[in-house]
Amino acid sequence: MELSPNEYAPYYAQYMELVKGEIGTELKLQFRSFPALLLNIPKEKELYKYAPDKWTIKEVIGHLIDTERIMAYRALSIARLDKTSLPSFEEDEYVRNTNFNIREMDELINDFEVMRISNISLFNSLNKDEILRIGVASGHDISVRALFQFMVGHTEHHAKVIKTKYLN
Repeated sequence: MELSPNEYAPYYAQYMELVKGEIGTELKLQFRSFPALLLNIPKEKELYKYAPDKWTIKEVIGHLIDTERIMAYRALSIARLDKTSLPSFEEDEYVRNTNFNIREMDELINDFEVMRISNISLFNSLNKDEILRIGVASGHDISVRALFQFMVGHTEHHAKVIKTKYLN
């Protein structure tokens, strides 16, 4: 079932459009494909920035992990009918206040895998009513399924950036 535009803020459209298949299937496919991409990154590229104001590959991975954690919390809160308006987060501030660059690549890959398998489990545990629920995050209405679709599209976006901007 395709998402309707009232299920997410316009900003998310760039990520939603990258998802071609069913959300649950795509979550599982990326559980394998994204770590496989990361395992092929040469050690000398791990701290590479393609521009001075951009993140390193390790920071990109950490950003994906942090974002999935936040989106999963939002999805759980909305699915459980928590009426709290969920706050936004400043991604650059999150990355600035981490130690991603001194962590081993294997640790970051493991964190991504653990987070994604947990999110697959959460997605699979939700019934039709829960997945369609809408709450408020970052001042905008968003559905539970849109949050999961965002996870897929966001990871796809960053995988493409890694391939085209970091590994060329």
